[in-house]
Amino acid sequence: MATRKEALTKRASRVRRQIKKVANGRPRLSVHRSSKNIYVQVIDDVAGRTLAAASTLDVDLRKSLKTGADVAAAAAVGNLVAERAAKAGVTEVVFDRGAFIYHGRIKALAEAAREGGLSF
Repeated sequence: MATRKEALTKRASRVRRQIKKVANGRPRLSVHRSSKNIYVQVIDDVAGRTLAAASTLDVDLRKSLKTGADVAAAAAVGNLVAERAAKAGVTEVVFDRGAFIYHGRIKALAEAAREGGLSF
């Protein structure tokens, strides 16, 4: 039986493999969720650089949020990353949820990013 870390790594690589098949040169919206915060980046895999990023640790968000580990915080981060991606000229991305299931904070972030103008 695989350990929890091995299972997460295996699931993340399976998701990443599927994303690479359908990306067609679009940047990747990568999400990481910890127990206290949520982080998101828009990554151009062809050039190997980050185009936009946001997290609950950003100074402007941190003051307005009660905690960095709830659905409201994830939605705020989703709106912020969509705004920053638009400034960078990105409108279409591929959503990379990593090893996390599409539920709760991950789902709230994705829906907020869509409302903010990103399409995926």
